[in-house]
Amino acid sequence: MNTLLRHRYTPKLGTLAAFAVIAWLLPYTVGSYAIHVVDIALVFALLAIGMGLAMGIAGQINLAQIAFFGVSAYATAILTTHNGLGFWPAAALALVASALIGLLVGIPALRMQSHYLGIVTLGLALGFINWTTNAEIAGGAEGISAIPVPPMFGVDLSSEYLYYYLEVVVFAVALAFGLFVVRTGLGRRMMAMRDDPLAAGAVGAEIPLLRMTAFMLSSLFGGLAGVLYAGLIRYIAPDTFNIANMFLLLAMVVIGGRQSLVGCVVGAVGLTLIREKLVDHPTYAQLGFGVVVVLMVVFAPTGLAGVPARLKAVLDRRLGRTAERSVLRPFEPYEAAADAGDEAAAGASRPILEIDGIAKQFRGLKALKDVSLTVERGEIRGIVGPNGSGKTTLFNVISGFYRPSGGRVLMDGRAVSGARPYRLSRHGLARTFQNLRLFGELSVRDNLLVALDRSRTYAIWRYALWPVGIWRQERRLHRRADDLLRRFGLTEFAAAAPGALPYGIQRRIEIARAMAGSPRLLLLDEPAAGLNGEEVRQLAEIVRSIRDSGVTVVLIEHNMGLVMSLCERVTVLAGGSVIAEGTPAEVVADHAVIEAYLGDSAMADMPLPDSTEVRS
Repeated sequence: MNTLLRHRYTPKLGTLAAFAVIAWLLPYTVGSYAIHVVDIALVFALLAIGMGLAMGIAGQINLAQIAFFGVSAYATAILTTHNGLGFWPAAALALVASALIGLLVGIPALRMQSHYLGIVTLGLALGFINWTTNAEIAGGAEGISAIPVPPMFGVDLSSEYLYYYLEVVVFAVALAFGLFVVRTGLGRRMMAMRDDPLAAGAVGAEIPLLRMTAFMLSSLFGGLAGVLYAGLIRYIAPDTFNIANMFLLLAMVVIGGRQSLVGCVVGAVGLTLIREKLVDHPTYAQLGFGVVVVLMVVFAPTGLAGVPARLKAVLDRRLGRTAERSVLRPFEPYEAAADAGDEAAAGASRPILEIDGIAKQFRGLKALKDVSLTVERGEIRGIVGPNGSGKTTLFNVISGFYRPSGGRVLMDGRAVSGARPYRLSRHGLARTFQNLRLFGELSVRDNLLVALDRSRTYAIWRYALWPVGIWRQERRLHRRADDLLRRFGLTEFAAAAPGALPYGIQRRIEIARAMAGSPRLLLLDEPAAGLNGEEVRQLAEIVRSIRDSGVTVVLIEHNMGLVMSLCERVTVLAGGSVIAEGTPAEVVADHAVIEAYLGDSAMADMPLPDSTEVRS
């Protein structure tokens, strides 16, 4: 293992060392104008990292990054020139101000997404530009000059050569922190939110807090860039924070690769250098940047950062290279809960799930009408019915995706109607979906890690103050993920993208992810859909093992053979109402069920299961 780790990390350490040497020697090889351009490029690189965290990692359209940049720069200038504060105390307050503005800008993300959020954030950026142009305290169109040189233990930072070293150190620390966030729990949850916010909420990701966190992190990087810019130029004016620079920054992130922080840096540095080369042709430069952005979005949506992987895939196809076929291993059953029977007996007076008169109406459509049912602990409950009968709507109400129009849902005797999905997940509820909702941009292992990580978003202070604790937690989570992968036979697919795997394996991944949260109640929405006979048999084995481990299971299913052989009790819905409930034998003999769901011809061909089949 130690040899493997050495081989894995030695090239990375060598690359980092080479970049460190190049960065250290760079000022000795360029002139004064070139070092000024490099200093500006580092400022834009910090801005691009922050924008990449919000847009590429968290999926939040943020066109206010230039405003965060400006708030910090102006706060530093005003506090030093108007209030007489020292540069570094003013810089600290400027970072706080930028973070608060970031939280303010993030509020609309709680209510809207997509292009609507982009329009709102762009409007806020325009509002900031208007303020700087007209406010007397901001110096109006003339800006603020005479910002003091940042003191640094006797080092003369008025020299842009020496200031470069300050920027490089700050940039390196900031980039390392950004990569640390992306590659640990907080980053995984933000990427899960980007890929599928509904599924992320269902596995415990606190979506509202994550959206606010994304904007706060973005604003902190913007604030850091503003402080460094104020100290470098020592003069600020509205022209620096205009919309043209906002769209230039957007081009940097898109061209470099918004889902890669290193790609964002490459895009920022590259476009800054190109802009300087085209400084005498600004119109052509803007047009050229726009054309390149459109081409990248169409032909290389992952930006320059994704080009190597795309080229490798093309080369592999041309050379006929094929990856070794991985094998799905057998499922390893859970250990039976020793007290499962006692727990079921003790919970007889308090069922794990109670649905009391639930109604759900979508304008004129009544999807659910006074639905009531009780699920005892330790049972496998089936919910069946024709298409459009309200089965998935009922699951969506139970799991917090829909707020009921009437009635209530109780779990463990506690009313949970209308609770957010992430709260229900932390209360012990897990679910799968009728249409697969795996996180497509994350590996199979990371899909499980998102659900395994139960840390709270408000504990992000640990990333800055106690990163050692984060690393220790990561090691524990990875060990648990390895155990879960092995149990579900998915070890050989750990590094694969779920979308590249066969459908049956994706179904198993989704069940494994649901079980990663250690639920007490598991909702399975048509888990056998699209599976062949052998996969259905394996599914039945998995569900029984999950129930035997002490987890109550409720499943929606159209495969009546599976329902009849697996479930102790079955509830039948039709037209949004419960029309029958009982054992499988009782349900299939009910004339209302025959008429509404099975039909006379289907009933004639379906043998009634005996008691041993039902209870096996």
